[in-house]
Amino acid sequence: MTQYRVTGMTCAACSARVEQTVSTLPGVEKCTVSLLTNSMTVEGDIAPDVIASALSRVGFGAAPMQGESEPKKSPDRLEDDATRPLLRRLLVSLGFLAVLMYLSMGHTMWGWPLPAFLAHNPVAVGLAQLLLTVIVMVINQRFFIHGAKSLLHGAPNMDTLVALGSSAAFVYSTYVLFTMTADPTTAMAGLHDLYFESGAMILSLITFGKMLEARSKGRTTDALRGLMELAPRTATLLVEGEERTVPAEQVAVGDIFLVRPGESVPVDGVVLEGESAVDESALTGESVPVDKGVGDTVSAATLNQSGYLRCRATRVGGETTLSQIIRMVENAAATKAPIAKIADKVAGVFVPVVLGIALVTVAVWLLCGQTVGFAIARGISVLVISCPCALALATPMAIMVGSGIGARHGVLFKTAASLEQTGRTQIVALDKTGTITAGQPQVTDVIPVDSEADLLAVACALEQNSEHPLGAAVRHYGQGRGITPAAVTDFRVLPGNGLTATLDGASVAAGNREFIGRYATVSPDTERTASALAEEGKTPLYFAADGRLLGMIAVADRMKEDSPAAIAQLKEMGIRVVMLTGDNRRTAEAIGRQAGVDEVIADVLPQDKEEHIRRLMEQGATAMVGDGINDAPALTRAHTGIAIGAGTDIAMDAADVVLMHSRLTDVPAAIHLSRAVLRNIRLNLFWAFFYNALGIPLAAGVFIPLFGWQLSPMFGAAAMCLSSFCVMTNTLRLNLFRMHSEQLHNHHGCCCDHCEEEKTMEKTIKVEGMMCAHCEAHVKEALEGIPGVASAVADRLSGTTTVTLAEDVEDTVLRAAIETKGYKTLD
Repeated sequence: MTQYRVTGMTCAACSARVEQTVSTLPGVEKCTVSLLTNSMTVEGDIAPDVIASALSRVGFGAAPMQGESEPKKSPDRLEDDATRPLLRRLLVSLGFLAVLMYLSMGHTMWGWPLPAFLAHNPVAVGLAQLLLTVIVMVINQRFFIHGAKSLLHGAPNMDTLVALGSSAAFVYSTYVLFTMTADPTTAMAGLHDLYFESGAMILSLITFGKMLEARSKGRTTDALRGLMELAPRTATLLVEGEERTVPAEQVAVGDIFLVRPGESVPVDGVVLEGESAVDESALTGESVPVDKGVGDTVSAATLNQSGYLRCRATRVGGETTLSQIIRMVENAAATKAPIAKIADKVAGVFVPVVLGIALVTVAVWLLCGQTVGFAIARGISVLVISCPCALALATPMAIMVGSGIGARHGVLFKTAASLEQTGRTQIVALDKTGTITAGQPQVTDVIPVDSEADLLAVACALEQNSEHPLGAAVRHYGQGRGITPAAVTDFRVLPGNGLTATLDGASVAAGNREFIGRYATVSPDTERTASALAEEGKTPLYFAADGRLLGMIAVADRMKEDSPAAIAQLKEMGIRVVMLTGDNRRTAEAIGRQAGVDEVIADVLPQDKEEHIRRLMEQGATAMVGDGINDAPALTRAHTGIAIGAGTDIAMDAADVVLMHSRLTDVPAAIHLSRAVLRNIRLNLFWAFFYNALGIPLAAGVFIPLFGWQLSPMFGAAAMCLSSFCVMTNTLRLNLFRMHSEQLHNHHGCCCDHCEEEKTMEKTIKVEGMMCAHCEAHVKEALEGIPGVASAVADRLSGTTTVTLAEDVEDTVLRAAIETKGYKTLD
């Protein structure tokens, strides 16, 4: 896949022409063009020179962008360099237009006074209007240059429509001016037939619309530009015991770098020495600093707040977490959502169709006996009121804004299609371990048949080579008891079932009830005990040696605190929630009841997850949420794969959406955001189609015989500006969207904007003794552990803590929680 920077595109017709031209080239498998970012993505085996040559023949330029392996840290290419020149053009045009309007309408229609050299000389007034119009046309010559080029290349665009409309008004008015000189007695009446001001007004209004469009495009990429600006420019390396400051791009994997308090981390790395609190809000949106120590990872663009850190670089340049986030947001903007296909098809034929309608309009009015001036005015109105830009920008602007909002909150959509598909989700399948639960199971019960020591010795020996989280829980338990695992031979893993090995000549096995039944007899008492454990949400592991059952070890995984709330939100949104797990049915159903899921699919082997997702997909649009390597096939198979950010790189590569946090509440938030973007796109497309469907007949004069509605070319140009302005303003309204604070409720699966907000109450407490970010985190943690507290924000600078309550909590309870952490509360 290669990305290109495309020059010469000014409207939807241009982008459609570029896409059509490149798509037909041999070797091109897929081509996607973004008018918003003036970029093109090409998949296939084709040389860049061939693409550039093909586009140059139709009036466009193309050059490959920097490779994905290079760091994309410069926000300069996203700078808004179009608004200021357009503003200058507009202001100069308006200056001459004001004089022109005074001459054409002020004097002619309302009798405003004229200078002596123009008074009683209608031809001189007409000549003055012509000169002023020529000046405005020269100022806005880009419309005529681009419009003529595109017409000559057989690809007329919006500039062509504007240039033709303005030129038609100018040419016709010049003809009328010449006829005025032939008969001085009718010259004064001829002033009413001049349309010079219409030609100049069209250019000025379209320039105004272009300026608003450029400004809106600039604001659309604010989120992406903000991410790029986070990247540190320099790094402090430790080379042979000496500190050396170098550009961040020169840091290589394995280099040792230093980060002092108040500095940003230059690249991704692992801490070798020191402890500190690191603010990761720039990447994750999480306001509470994260404690870092030896062995912990740090990410580029995060801020070291309190301590000194010595780190080793692990990912640099385009491989850092920040660069990957930027790349995902860019890719989402560069790709197209399926919902945009209709608009693209219309945009591809829009300009030629409008040209045809304008010609037919002129011909029909002439055949109906109207004057040439009247017929041409109707044709000009059709040309200038038509707006393909509103169609072209309706989808990509909303996708860019939505992707940026998601990135700021740690929700990354890889493509525009994934952003759209997420909002259509009807079923969410959740992997249990690491998604609903914390993924850190612990031993809760040890139940031997005879000797506990024998049971633990065999269990620790067998599980020492296991990579399963349940095996890790047994190992940790044994380590805590001081047990040294004995060596085993012939170790075998049967995924989803159990383990076998040879220990001191004895055949040993571990696994679930079905598996262990092949190696030992399980008594009814043991089965009853196992059932009771399963009812409590615990997983019983059976161990046997030489055909004799040694006993059971029960393991339970702590449920994430936000899992029940996240699942409740999904259900309120009309989404069916399914839990997939390899646990036995009783254990799985116990956990499912605690979490509140709609359906539990238990005893699922890793290789069978994909098949279960296939079946769910037959029932509706399905999203799979997981974090492990064994989740990758299911994530790829689902309509939408959502990877928890703390999971494996393989899972994140397979997913369509990546959650930078490990919290499940980001799943309903991502769906909520996607649905908000989809609503915005639908509203944009409705307005764009409705505007053109109503505006073009109105401009053509279809409603004149019925209602007497007549649209002048000037108002047609103003209406075109209004159309683009409405689409862009509606899109930028997405920036007001709040992912985690709105109610998510609608049984049809849509997020209603009028849902009643949850009633909350805030209290502010003065706290003395908070000295650093650690103190803030301690106070926050103490308060949020109290039932009824929705959230808490501690600020050491102001010495206050703001507590948001979901229900009434006594002040004494809040103060006591703070004081138990060693801080003093003030009245």
